[in-house]
Amino acid sequence: MSTHIGAEAGAIAPLVLMPGDPLRARWIAETFLDDATCYSEVRGMLGYTGTWQGRPVSVQGSGMGQPSMAIYVNELFRDYDVQSVIRVGSCGALSERLALRDLVIASGACTDSSMNRITFEGLDYAPVADFGLLRAAADAAPEAHVGLILSADSFYATRPELTTRMAEHGVLAIEMEASALYTIAARHGRRALAVCTVSDHIVTGEETTAAEREQTFGRMVEVALTAGLGIGTTAG
Repeated sequence: MSTHIGAEAGAIAPLVLMPGDPLRARWIAETFLDDATCYSEVRGMLGYTGTWQGRPVSVQGSGMGQPSMAIYVNELFRDYDVQSVIRVGSCGALSERLALRDLVIASGACTDSSMNRITFEGLDYAPVADFGLLRAAADAAPEAHVGLILSADSFYATRPELTTRMAEHGVLAIEMEASALYTIAARHGRRALAVCTVSDHIVTGEETTAAEREQTFGRMVEVALTAGLGIGTTAG
């Protein structure tokens, strides 16, 4: 039983979908999973296990930001032998090529966080997705945009010009968790992917409501389930 999840051994499936919002975790479990049961309510960060097309899947909230994400991902890999974590979250579009509710599949995650700089003593580690999951998700969602995202430490940026510079170098969207997820998965030899839905547009100023972000981003969940379980895909 881990410190922050507190689930019994065997309660969590090898595949975990991970939204930031614990209420989205509950919505995913109730909407997509059969016979879902709640295995954790510690600190209100809900976790559920059920089945999808007869195969076990868990859904675990991560909270906002890389430090919070890192707590739950480390415990999932270390204490529950989870093999794959797929982030299903929201992102802000940095490119005019993207529209609200478009899917973004993150091949890699740039970051302004100091977490990796501390770990790698100033070297620029490049956190990337598991290729098998990435390929499977792209096959499942040919309409999605595949490319780099930015995992930021600050929701309210004090240096917006730096985000603009990222966009000028092809970064598609901004969120707050994927870089830590990809790095920790690499450290543990596990698989990770981030599939995000555009919830707001940094360029145009468009945005979705809190209720829409919690309950209407179902396409990315379908893609994550299909990729993670290898149903109708070529997942490696």
